Amino acid sequence: MAGQSNHELSLFSAEELEFIAEDEIVDIVPNLKMGPLNFISGDFGPFTPQIVTQVPLWLAIALKKRGKCSIRPPLWMSVEKLSQVLEAERDSQEMSDQLPFHYVEISRLLFDHARDNIPDVYMVRSLIEDIRNVRFHKVETDLEAFNGRTIAVKIKNLSAMEVNIVRPFIGRALQAFYKHDSPELIPDPERVSDRRPQVVNNAPRRQLRR
Repeated sequence: MAGQSNHELSLFSAEELEFIAEDEIVDIVPNLKMGPLNFISGDFGPFTPQIVTQVPLWLAIALKKRGKCSIRPPLWMSVEKLSQVLEAERDSQEMSDQLPFHYVEISRLLFDHARDNIPDVYMVRSLIEDIRNVRFHKVETDLEAFNGRTIAVKIKNLSAMEVNIVRPFIGRALQAFYKHDSPELIPDPERVSDRRPQVVNNAPRRQLRR
């Protein structure tokens, strides 16, 4: 995998995962005065200039594109916090639980649409990429322990992107193991020969010459 998404193994595309992640709640600082907005998913607002308001990420991006707000990056998207997470990931084979499930998608959307609101954006991007690579390496290490006796795999604190890539791979690997290790699925030459129909030859036998 090497930290890269393979569309043939993934259940969802990167765009579909981003669409799901857009429902995550973020803080914005509006620069307009507006009443509440009513949606099927809930009511958001009212909006007052310079007063922090919580909205879904998709709404924050829509307002940002129109110049109606700035987006406050989540607390975990700071150089200090990401440096701590990276150190924790390197020091343990366990996955850190300090990042949200959609950390990859959220950070990508903010890099695309609100990079001017992210302090030290280049360092933040680099740290997130390093964290992704370390986590993928740990996933690959765990998958190397696969064998024919594996009946379940438990890897804690995977992100949405990691689950999306790993789950179909694990499913196919386990199916392959079951197929090759289950006796009932492997043809037995002796059993096959026993099951072959016996041909009865009732024709008169030719006498040998003397």
